[in-house]
This record gives sequence, C-alpha cells and structure tokens, in this order.
Amino acid sequence: MEKERETLQAWKERVGQELDRVVAFWLEHSHDQEHGGFFTCLGRDGQVYDDLKYVWLQGRQVWMYCHLYRRLERFRRPELLDAARAGGEFLLHSARVAPPAKKCAFVLTRDGRPVKVQRTIFSECFYTMAMNELWRVTGEARYQSEAVEMMDQIIHWVREDPSGLGRPQLPGAPATESMAVPMMLLNLVDQLGEEDEELAGKYAELGDWCAQRVLQHVQRDGQAVLEHVSEDGEELSGCLGRHQNPGHALEAGWFLLRHTHRRGDPALRAHIIDKFLLLPFRSGWDPEHGGLFSFQDADGLCPTQLEWAMKLWWPHSEAMIAFLMGYSDGGDPTLLHVFYQVAEYTFRQFRDPEYGEWFGYLNREGKVALTIKGGPFKGCFHVPRCLAMCEEMLSALLSRPALAPARPVPDPARRGAE
Repeated sequence: MEKERETLQAWKERVGQELDRVVAFWLEHSHDQEHGGFFTCLGRDGQVYDDLKYVWLQGRQVWMYCHLYRRLERFRRPELLDAARAGGEFLLHSARVAPPAKKCAFVLTRDGRPVKVQRTIFSECFYTMAMNELWRVTGEARYQSEAVEMMDQIIHWVREDPSGLGRPQLPGAPATESMAVPMMLLNLVDQLGEEDEELAGKYAELGDWCAQRVLQHVQRDGQAVLEHVSEDGEELSGCLGRHQNPGHALEAGWFLLRHTHRRGDPALRAHIIDKFLLLPFRSGWDPEHGGLFSFQDADGLCPTQLEWAMKLWWPHSEAMIAFLMGYSDGGDPTLLHVFYQVAEYTFRQFRDPEYGEWFGYLNREGKVALTIKGGPFKGCFHVPRCLAMCEEMLSALLSRPALAPARPVPDPARRGAE
C-alpha cells in the first residue's frame, strides 16, 4: 500500500509539473494582444504560422483558463483571468455570424470576420462552456445569460428542429446519430449544472436523454462501441456503420461516469466501466507499438481514414482521465494499472522536453509526424484539461487512508501492449 502511495505521489508531481509547462507555452505564445482571443496555429517553438481563429478553440481556451483559475490555487493569477476575459469578449463580438441569430462561425479572421461555418453544434457548445465558466470566475451575469441562451438554442437544434444549422436534407442520406452530439450535450449538462441546483434541475431530463442516446452506441451484443448508429439505435450498413473511435468512446465513458455519480446508479457505472473504458481500450490499444489507434473498423477491415493508425494526443488524454476517474470512483486496481500504462506511453511519446507542450500527431510507431503544437483541431484544451483533472484526482486519492494496488488487465491477448 505504501509503495502504491509513493507511485501516486510521483505521478501527482509529474503531472503538476507538466501542467505548469503546458500552460506556460500557451501564455507565452498564443495571446493576441491587438484583437483579443488566441492564436492556435503554433509551430513546435510557438511561432504563429497562421492567424486564423477557430471558434471552438477560442471557447476551449477561455474555458481552460477560467477552469484553472477557479480550481487550482497557483493559477489564480491576473494574467489568466485577463486573457480569458479578452477571449470571451472576442467571442461575444465576433463568434456569431449574423446576430442576433445564434449560429456561430467555425473560422474567423484574426480581427473576427467570419470565414467558414460548419453545419454542426460544436462551435456553439464550446461558446457555451466558455461563457458559463467566465461567469463562474467573474460573477458577471451577462456571461451566464449568453451561456443559457446558447444552450437552449443547441437543445432546440438537436431535439426539435435542426434546420437552423443549415444542413440540407438529402434523399439518399441515412438518418444517423453521431455519438459526438449526445455526449457533448451531456458534458454541457454537467458544466451548467455544477453547483447550480436550478440549472441542474432544468437540464436533468436532458442529461438522462443524452446518457441513453450515448449508451445505444454499444452494439453487437455489447462487443463494440460504434461511432454512428441509426436514429432508433440500430447498426448502420457500410463503413459508416462499422466506424469506431476509441478516443471518443473513452471520453464518453468519463462523461457517463460523472452522470452516474450525479444520478447514484452503481449498476450503470459498472456497465460503463466495462463497455466504455475496458472494451475500447482492449480493442483500440496497438499490441505491436503501444498507443491507441485513431480509428478502427468493427469487422477488422482496413479503415478508410488516412490517419486511422496514427496516435493522436487527445485519445490518450481522455484515456488518462477515464481510467483514473474509474479507479477513483470504485477502487478497481485494474483501472489504475491501465492509467499507469497509458500515462507512461503518453508522457514518453507526446511531450516535448525542449519547447514544452505536446506533439499532437504521431505515426503508428510513435514517431512525431507533425511538429506543430496547435492548429485547427489542437489548442489549449485536451492536454491541460487532462493534466488538471488528473492532478486533482491524484490529490484526492492521496488524501484517502487506504489505496488498492494496481493490477494488470486480465487479457492475455494483449501481449506486447505495454
């Protein structure tokens, strides 16, 4: 038991130090002092290689700075709050394409003019998270009003009328549901309902609906989590139906664990651990080179995505959160062992000891494929969120009087996976 405590303490220190280095990278290189908001297209050393601004990444960085400011004492620094506020004001002024309509751009110019719109809800989701978290750290009601109004618009698009997203209804397109939509909404329910009884009550039914929609992506008698299913929860034909995304399944897993914690449902928790943590890890971990595949085909056919065998930063970040959360909630030592396994691979392969932050894109063998530290999809979010959440969970574990030692995953088929 004492050895396990020493290992957890070592990881807490390692994670905390890495979080400091990651945040320092974004503080030094990403702030646009002239127009507000953040540069996210950053090279290995932090050099800006494109000044386009991606709305979902702007929202994520505002959320991240506010979350750090609120949750960890050493980040309660004026420079974080000032940058978050400047980013929030940039979003308020520029994110929506045609105010007062709520639809947000996907890409903006440096000074905030819309360049591109996506027919999805994700820019709006991260806008909502940013505004809610800004309200939490500033107390300014206008931010919370923005968050709730946008949340209600997103719910309308998802559950009532999607026409406002601008997506045409084509006769040959199957009626599908991507797991990303209900899992993102479930995360928003968690965000807005935190320590807010009124909003938690308002969105309680929505949270249950989202959880059930995510759970129906468990298919094939419980042997696969599929990224897309029909609207009535059935498997689809073709490549779309067989598509698997291990990182998304693991991220959905910890979203669902937080939901079950709120709802007090231990049976559902056990199901989630089995189907959304252990199942995608066992099928998604590369037995030859280690690391999680980006995409898989449920029938073992060659995936059509060119990057299917690459190792990306965000699935490994989500896996670290999921397995440490699973262990923290229930004490299963198998989950702690997987956390160690994923964390060791992730720190060894992704982090950049020379310039800070993590590389985002590795080839199957774990070699750096792209040296950039940020772009249209990678910003100040998955890595610092992972590190901050893991630091908090490790601190909480170390405060407990007893700990269960780590135990390997009982699956002989995973030889060579570590």
